[in-house]
Amino acid sequence: MEVARLQIVGTALLWARLNLFVSEAKPAFPLQLMTCFTDRRDLSRATAVGYLFLLLLASSFFNISSSCSNGSCQLLDSCSKATDCGPGLYCGNCPALGKTQPFCIRGKATIPSSVIGGLPFNKYSWLVTHNSFSIVNAPASPGVQRLTFYNQEDTVTNQLMNGVRGLMLDMYDFNGDIWLCHSFQGQCFNFTAFQPAINTLKEVEAFLSRNPTEIVTIIIEDYVHTPKGLTKLFANAGLNKYWFPVSKMPKKGEDWPTLNEMVRENHRLLVFTSVASKEAEEGIAYQWRYLLENEAGDPGVKPGKCPNRKESQLLNSKSASLFLMNYFPTFPDEDQACKEHSTPLADMILICYKAAGNMMPNFLAVNFYLRSDGGGVFHDLDGINGQRLCGCNTIAACQPGAPFGSCKNISIHTPSPVTNTIGSFSGPVQFSGSTSTIYHPNHLIFALFSFPWINSLIL
Repeated sequence: MEVARLQIVGTALLWARLNLFVSEAKPAFPLQLMTCFTDRRDLSRATAVGYLFLLLLASSFFNISSSCSNGSCQLLDSCSKATDCGPGLYCGNCPALGKTQPFCIRGKATIPSSVIGGLPFNKYSWLVTHNSFSIVNAPASPGVQRLTFYNQEDTVTNQLMNGVRGLMLDMYDFNGDIWLCHSFQGQCFNFTAFQPAINTLKEVEAFLSRNPTEIVTIIIEDYVHTPKGLTKLFANAGLNKYWFPVSKMPKKGEDWPTLNEMVRENHRLLVFTSVASKEAEEGIAYQWRYLLENEAGDPGVKPGKCPNRKESQLLNSKSASLFLMNYFPTFPDEDQACKEHSTPLADMILICYKAAGNMMPNFLAVNFYLRSDGGGVFHDLDGINGQRLCGCNTIAACQPGAPFGSCKNISIHTPSPVTNTIGSFSGPVQFSGSTSTIYHPNHLIFALFSFPWINSLIL
């Protein structure tokens, strides 16, 4: 029974990836037809040559007619500029998997409640960005060279517009205010600081205001010691009116309220803190009372294992109804993210599903969420939500109102063959130029960490 269940879930996760494999092959019909024709003993040499010429001509015509541009390119189609790819796609590549020529990559999530709505909150799976604020090329304080790692490549507003529904934010006391920092030893420094937290929270407020049916979750790595500091911060950001009260959060593994109920009550912001005492002091939910969580960093991406975080209850515990799955290495690497978000991520979801007592993650937290070899985290979430909400391999096959397991037939797009060799990559990530010239700030940090004096500074 266990094996059968895993096979079903595996099918759900890998269905969306099927087109990544079947579509990259060259069209098979010329070779098959040529074999058929040349096996005929009565076929003359001249006729065989004629058929071969026609087949080569047909193959050439197929390549030409399959080219695309001006927004008509679909997932995995060859592209040369951002405007080639259709809605929700960008033009990129994945050198870590040997895919150096540009093709259209998915950059937008399917909001599951837009397909099957009205279920309890814990019946859905959502995309979460790890260190959502730690953004490549974010401006530093005047006169300060920032020295820290980066985890994302676009603004929080853009993340939310692309379907991210969970934000991991590290908050510290700094400069008489509360700041977002990617720091160490519980202290924010000017070279690890990003910006006052209220700036990002105002982005969240603007998004919730513009999108009255959407729900956002904020998970705080909390180093704020100012009394009532977070309470004042969220009030000043105008987010109190969306606050989901702790008193209504299920505490024994029960179902959460339905999305319709949460929207009707305007309880559309869930906030969790890593400090237990703040639940009683400020009414902010203690994260590990409500969330099961696997280990973050390298232990969470080790193949074949999905250990629970030490602060968390065991993953197979039934006393919490939400499961946060971390999937990002300790040291973020933009170049490797597209590889991490391919088969290894799908495999790890299955491992964590089993470790959590056959419970799929409600939150999937990643670095560089846009980077993949095609569908990436978006396709995996489609598979999870499809299986959970309607019993289908992907949420695109769900039919609202139909019996569970009644699935639409989903056609698999055959991408156009790669016909260009240039390296222009742009879209939501705003890549430009050859990958060899893309600036990766994390690489500089890796180099600095190789010097012993840096290690002594941060440890």
